[in-house]
Amino acid sequence: MKNVLEYKGYKARIEFDADDGCFIGHIAGINDVIGFHGESVTEMKSAFIEAVDDYIETCRTIAKEPEKPYSGKVMFRFSPETHARAALKAALEGKSLNQWAEEVIAEAAG
Repeated sequence: MKNVLEYKGYKARIEFDADDGCFIGHIAGINDVIGFHGESVTEMKSAFIEAVDDYIETCRTIAKEPEKPYSGKVMFRFSPETHARAALKAALEGKSLNQWAEEVIAEAAG
C-alpha cells in the first residue's frame, strides 16, 4: 500500500479519517503547513496538485522563495561518546564524519 503522493518534488503523506470519511494529506519536508483533503483517490490527487501549485503561486505573489523539501542540511545531537565513536569509525575508513554519516544513513534508509 502506498500512501505518498509526489508532484514537482513535493511529497505528501496521505491518511484516511474514518470519522469524517475522507482522505487527508499534508506536504512533508517543509516548514510551511500545507494540507488538503478529498473524498476519493481522484479528488485527493487533484487536491494535492492544486495545493502545490497554489503554494508555489502564493510564494511568487508575495515574493517569497518556496521552500524546497529537504535541503540536505541536517543537524544531529549525539552524546559525546557516540560522536567520538562515529568520528573514529569515519577516520578509520578514511572518510569525513559527514561522508561516513551520509553513507550509513543512506544505507539504513534504503
